[in-house]
Amino acid sequence: MTHRLRSAMLRAQLDSAALSAAVGVDVKTVNRWLAGRVPHQRTRVAVAVVLGETEADLWPQSRPDQAPGMNALAEVVGAYAHRADIPHHLWTGLLAGATERIDLLGYAYPFVLELLPDAVTRIADKCSAGTRVRMAFADPDCDHVIERDGLEQMGGTLPGRIRNALNFLDPLHGVPGCQVGLHTVHLYNSVFRFDDQMIVTPYLFRARGYQHTALHLRRLSPHGIFASFADQFEQIWQTATPYQAGVA
Repeated sequence: MTHRLRSAMLRAQLDSAALSAAVGVDVKTVNRWLAGRVPHQRTRVAVAVVLGETEADLWPQSRPDQAPGMNALAEVVGAYAHRADIPHHLWTGLLAGATERIDLLGYAYPFVLELLPDAVTRIADKCSAGTRVRMAFADPDCDHVIERDGLEQMGGTLPGRIRNALNFLDPLHGVPGCQVGLHTVHLYNSVFRFDDQMIVTPYLFRARGYQHTALHLRRLSPHGIFASFADQFEQIWQTATPYQAGVA
């Protein structure tokens, strides 16, 4: 894999002497890398930063978690017996820290819009700053909502909970970068993505939203568990119809 390092140095217009000076090692050490030796992890990270590459691109053998089919446990930051066990500061931190994208998928999740008194305003401000926001709710009139209502023993209240969540979004109507869609998919989990972190809640039979288990994931690999849930969001989003305020 030494050709990857050599090619990256050529792109960066750095020779062995320049790279060694940039990362604080002897030039002979760089030459040993070019001959096949793999640097220590801290040095790999430093070299990747200098060359504008990723550690996995330069030394894929050092990051087996980046390969298809490998154990994705490293992407699990935290696991909770119930969604209600997730600390409030984690939710608000994820929302506040997102700068590129926010993707939300579920049946109804008004709790996300109630995390902060000005949560919707903050989302609008993020859109104005370039963050892409996509929120997918279940169509309150679809059959799967009635089925889910029965499974969670909600007594016919789920359609109203969805409409209540949608009512929160009126201030976001027409805000560039913010999209709200209605899906008719039978979901087996909810997905709440904030840049390269997400909360996923796999559904449990007859349990309500706050009782479901939850995973806090961080994206490390294009082949990991994070990517699987991100792909699920994309596929469902493609089936969603745009929500028009006052129609649902």
